[in-house]
Amino acid sequence: MPLVRFDLQKGRSVEEIKEIMDITQEVVIEEFKVPERDRYQIVTQHEPFEMNILDTGLDIERSEKVVVVSLTSRPRKKEDVEKFYQQLAEKLAAKKLVAPNDLMVNITINGDEGWSFGYGKAQFLNGEL
Repeated sequence: MPLVRFDLQKGRSVEEIKEIMDITQEVVIEEFKVPERDRYQIVTQHEPFEMNILDTGLDIERSEKVVVVSLTSRPRKKEDVEKFYQQLAEKLAAKKLVAPNDLMVNITINGDEGWSFGYGKAQFLNGEL
């Protein structure tokens, strides 16, 4: 936890996708202080016509390499969220995987009652986590 979803256009190599996922997990661990095995990631690849990622009037140019990272998470400190955004953008750009202008991130916050990791149990609520 958090649950991380990646939306990107088809055409990237398996190695690129794995590296994007690995770097994101590294930043999640660093900035949100989660255990290493706290990894839940899903990648969805789209045809180019299936993604319109504009810029809310910020004049951000996007390319066919745009990646949308959507996290569902327990509440996080504002400072940790800001560092997460910054570190993710810097690390993906350093590896030439995603340019900073091609990275969009959204975080949806939910509470402990919003998670079941298996067996139909609410592990955050019943004390298992």
